[in-house]
Amino acid sequence: MSAPNIEKIVSQVFTEKALRDFYKVSETCQGWERNVVDQPVAIKNIIENGAERIAAGLGVGDELPDKSIARMIDHTLLKPEATPDDIRALCNEAQTYHFASVCVNPCYVSLCSNLLSGSDVKVCTVIGFPLGANTTETKRFEAEQALEQGATEIDMVINVGKLKAGDYKYVFHDINQVVLAAKKKGAVAKVIIETALLTDEEKVKACLIAKEAKADFVKTSTGFSKGGATAGDVALMKYVVGSAVGVKASGGVRTLEDAELMIKSGADRIGASASVKIVTGDTSGASGY
Repeated sequence: MSAPNIEKIVSQVFTEKALRDFYKVSETCQGWERNVVDQPVAIKNIIENGAERIAAGLGVGDELPDKSIARMIDHTLLKPEATPDDIRALCNEAQTYHFASVCVNPCYVSLCSNLLSGSDVKVCTVIGFPLGANTTETKRFEAEQALEQGATEIDMVINVGKLKAGDYKYVFHDINQVVLAAKKKGAVAKVIIETALLTDEEKVKACLIAKEAKADFVKTSTGFSKGGATAGDVALMKYVVGSAVGVKASGGVRTLEDAELMIKSGADRIGASASVKIVTGDTSGASGY
């Protein structure tokens, strides 16, 4: 599959009136200045609202949440200090609350696959995480190994430096190789673009490349960079990829209200630090991914 003509596509997208609703012309700055779109009303007529799944992290709580909400959650634990016992606890919570999946580092895929065998909880893992600077060959091998060990969802990180340098052919191939590995096993492929490191135009380009490479989702953040998801980024990403590709918001979503805002902004899934707290409406603080 050849790399798409990203520059041509971007020029078309940025001239459309709908996308202009995300921006305002600045008289003091060259180009576009980001407009505030952190309220659902501001983006209601631009994006399709709704949620298929929320991704979140290890949480605490005693009440069993509504199962329909829990099935929207990817229960996530990606901290480097996570131990096998932490992962066992994660899987236990996922089964208790009937979360859609657990999202773990590759070394724990086999453990999770064994623990969750026969349950309704899937296993998700991360590839090229968190920097995305591994070689394409390494990413593909990492994905193939994880899939062989039981992963059914793959979250890969793009090569941010290559994107910023305008090497779109490289970025496309990098994504597509992981997507092909996932599709061969019938798995879901998600692409983390790390929005905190990108300009708005680069976010659009990253989403367009991921869509062209046949990814199932684009994702805002790893949770390990200098910023996480914003409602504005989610809305922009959803507008660019449309209904054919999902959007996963991750990083900094710690409450039910945060999650609802991301969903209303166009997110199909959300990455957060405390999934149980989110689904039970616990208002106490949460920290981390």
